Amino acid sequence: MTTISKTHETSFDKNILNTLEKIAGKKNIISDREGLYAYAFDCAHIPYSDKNPCVVVFPQNTLQVSEILKLANEHCIPVIARGASTNHAGGCAPVKGGIILHFSRMNKILEINNKDLTCRVQPGVIVGELQKKVLQTGLFFPPDPSNLAVSTIGGGIALSSGGPRAFKYGTFKDYVLSMEVVLADGTIINTGAATVKNVTGYNLTQLIVGSEGTLAVVTEATLRLIPVPETTNVLLAYFDTIENAVDAVSAVINNHLTPSVVDLIDKKTVQTIESFYPTGLLCDKEAVLLIEIDGDNASVEHQQKKIMDLCNQYGAKYIDCAHNEEQRAKIWTARRSAFGACAQLAPNVITEDVVVPRSKISELSKGILDISKKYNLITMVMGHIGDGNIHPNFALDLRDKKQRENFEKAKTELFRLAVSLGGTLSGEHGIGCQKADFLPLALDKTAMKLMKQIKNVFDPNYILNPEKML
Repeated sequence: MTTISKTHETSFDKNILNTLEKIAGKKNIISDREGLYAYAFDCAHIPYSDKNPCVVVFPQNTLQVSEILKLANEHCIPVIARGASTNHAGGCAPVKGGIILHFSRMNKILEINNKDLTCRVQPGVIVGELQKKVLQTGLFFPPDPSNLAVSTIGGGIALSSGGPRAFKYGTFKDYVLSMEVVLADGTIINTGAATVKNVTGYNLTQLIVGSEGTLAVVTEATLRLIPVPETTNVLLAYFDTIENAVDAVSAVINNHLTPSVVDLIDKKTVQTIESFYPTGLLCDKEAVLLIEIDGDNASVEHQQKKIMDLCNQYGAKYIDCAHNEEQRAKIWTARRSAFGACAQLAPNVITEDVVVPRSKISELSKGILDISKKYNLITMVMGHIGDGNIHPNFALDLRDKKQRENFEKAKTELFRLAVSLGGTLSGEHGIGCQKADFLPLALDKTAMKLMKQIKNVFDPNYILNPEKML
């Protein structure tokens, strides 16, 4: 049996390229050097290896994907499934070269079923576009990665993406009912069923969700939908300390209130956003809570009042409540522009992703700032405080050897800190190749061994997204 540590040089020649052109069509192939270079990175644009992909293929249906994987498996050629490449951990970087399967041309919403509250989609569908489409029928798809305007369903499934609404509504794994997937040898299988309840056999659907393209390639998914909330509103609560903000969140939750979003934004992030996208945010407070409430009109009004009262009790210095859709949209645009704003400070921005119990948020935030100060890094702290998922944004110049070395040291200390606080390495960005070496910090040897055995069952030649996760 092939082991997980197997390394192999990509066997790729003109005959294979010709075969790929026959399978997918010449117009759906990129093989020139300049074109391939654009697919050597993910959103973080970090060079994880010196290898470019050998070819990029844009499949148009499941049968093409199957034929491509049969060919790749026969010749032990790595295959990396790719959507919008907005991930931050090297999840779709072609570390071993090979074939990029780009799903931008498999982007159809195949069905919206109002009776069963489901939809059937291809992996290249944009999350934001799906939300708009189902909204027209009175339905709601809650997962909302911050870059939902470009993020794809396939990428969301690969990483079990979450976003701000995960506090109330959960992440992608809570909405994937069934999938059509292609295994490494080209076999097409269907997992799960288009039903909310299903305990028939092992849950292969949930095993593949979050596996970062290392077990199978998703070509279709049936997703669960819910009725759209009657109304929504958002408020910003400003605090003098992060500790006060954390205490306010605990009070909200302990009073059995369920806002859809509870996000934390630190002072540096607010100042950076205001420089990039001025919206009137207050820049002199140490922490801001962005809280969104949804539901029926009476419930939203009731929850909003109680939340504002609790924030005031726990030291809020100012609360700004949106009064119309324009104000709500403006606040959310500012929040979603945080990464772009950070990019104004340095040539590179690396967004990390750790999770701790909510009670440890203050310790984690203080630790992040202490680590950043120790290594002289520009750092902005933000994240989904409601579920303990924090995203420090590091602005730096990776061309500077000292900055690069300092970041690597800071990253190591950050991961150790999160695990020491009872947390783990990722809540939604995944492990990719950036965090693979740190996995033993969070998982014991037996768990790692079982995961490697699972990988070998699904992908004995280790062609699916090699050098990721394990």
